[in-house]
Amino acid sequence: MRSLLWPDSADGHVAEIKEYFSGKSIDIVEAFVVEDEEGALSGFMELNIRNFAEGSRSPRLPYVEAWFVRADYRGRGYGKALMRHAEKWAIERGYQELASDTEIENTKSIAIHKQLGFIETERVVCFLKKLS
Repeated sequence: MRSLLWPDSADGHVAEIKEYFSGKSIDIVEAFVVEDEEGALSGFMELNIRNFAEGSRSPRLPYVEAWFVRADYRGRGYGKALMRHAEKWAIERGYQELASDTEIENTKSIAIHKQLGFIETERVVCFLKKLS
């Protein structure tokens, strides 16, 4: 499912998953999956703990790094269930905020985030330059 969410990053998924299960991941602190009534995987979420999120003054907070529901399972409440589980997970660990992001052109994700109570804090275009 990670390859469906990030098709341009397929070569790194196996390594990142291995890092997570070995406890060495710097990108994934917690992961959740959701199954349909027959046990088929229908979606997943990955959380990290970041030191910064736009709009937050918290020094550390959980951040939704990945949130995906397979196309044939959308509209059944699986995405909402994943987010509610992430919120519960964060509250149980003493956090008071949960941050997330999406691409500027992903209007569906923006709408769903807002529907679930997220507030848009800002829009940015990020840059990176390799110094070699």
